[in-house]
Amino acid sequence: MSAEPELTPTGTRKLGKYVTIKKVGSGSTGDVYLAHDPYYGRDVAVKVYFREGMMGDDPTVSRKMFFNEAHMVGMLQHQNILPIFDAGEENGEYYVVMDFIHGARTLSAYCKPDNLLPVEDVVQLIFKCAKALHYAHSRGVVHRDIKPSNLMLTSESDVRVIDFGIALVADSETSIIEGIAGSPSYMSPEQVRSEELTNCSDLYSLGVVMYELLTGHRPYSANNLSKLLHKIVYATPAPMHTLRAGVPDILEEIVGRLLQKDPEKRYQNGNELAAELTKAFHALSKTENQVEKQERFNQLRCSKFFHDFSYPEIWEVMRSGQWVECTKGDEIVREGEIDDRFYVIVTGEVEVERGGKVVGKLGEGDCFGEAGYLQQAARRASIRAGGDGVILMRVSASLLEQASAACQLHFTKVFLRTMLERLARAERAKSGS
Repeated sequence: MSAEPELTPTGTRKLGKYVTIKKVGSGSTGDVYLAHDPYYGRDVAVKVYFREGMMGDDPTVSRKMFFNEAHMVGMLQHQNILPIFDAGEENGEYYVVMDFIHGARTLSAYCKPDNLLPVEDVVQLIFKCAKALHYAHSRGVVHRDIKPSNLMLTSESDVRVIDFGIALVADSETSIIEGIAGSPSYMSPEQVRSEELTNCSDLYSLGVVMYELLTGHRPYSANNLSKLLHKIVYATPAPMHTLRAGVPDILEEIVGRLLQKDPEKRYQNGNELAAELTKAFHALSKTENQVEKQERFNQLRCSKFFHDFSYPEIWEVMRSGQWVECTKGDEIVREGEIDDRFYVIVTGEVEVERGGKVVGKLGEGDCFGEAGYLQQAARRASIRAGGDGVILMRVSASLLEQASAACQLHFTKVFLRTMLERLARAERAKSGS
């Protein structure tokens, strides 16, 4: 029996020289902790692999994945790949040490139809992933598990490829996880068939991610694994524009080529894909409706809510939100639903309903949806467009987190002030003053 993990006087765990601070995540093979590296005076992420007997599957897989990632220490040094600093074993526990990025989240948060990133942002993120994979492939590493949860978005809107636990490494005896390995929805056809994998398999998986980021849907879905794998090998995905209006043809072509069944028909390396994405980005930039964007900016600038915002901050909010126009009677928010989005009324008014009865109205400059934004709680009322309709700025809390700290602080300050003013109005109305 292995010894118990060493504890510090404060009760935190110690793994080698690293002192854990708190648990920040958990996966199928281990837990991830925020820890401190006293030698370099920096925060790090320590992934501790499960011991034998703590996994539902073959307990040796966990150790294999540890040795696979340990082999990566110092091997991949690219600005869009999360670096692995160290690896070790302490009292029978295996761990790897990685860079810790405060405020980061994975791209999984942006794979829902109602929380999609702007198309241009998706193109830029996939471009960076393509360059990172080209770097890894040039060093003989095939990731094998590219998916949204293995692509980390930083608070500066940069991206990092993470988790090389099942990667194939050329000429390495540590890359020993054989057979079908990876996440089924993102596997290439050759991965499903357990054929020899090349860098083109990772590019296929990146194509699946791009499809999902652009549409909020995966190319293939099924109610059981067998049907899903059959679709990956034989079916054709729905065109993206049928799932999200306005997806440009140039992106349909790029994703279509990435999802070719035959690896020879895909882009042959990440740099080739990156070059096509660069062309697409320039084409999209030229076709943007700048007049419409400027008109929306002008409307927000004149709004009471955004009166004190700087011009750059307004543009940031526009990137974090969606412009919504509703006609009279349209339901905007439903009582009882849980959602992290909130709304600012640009023009017009809305009616507040509880139990099917109108209990109040909100107008230009007001905001609503604070329960979901602040507490992740169920909506306490339904909101419908009133009068002659309403124009709203719908802001996703998760997207706003990618804005600058100054913009987030300013937005939260005005949001809370507006909410307090609304509550004060309601109290005055109740008292009859």
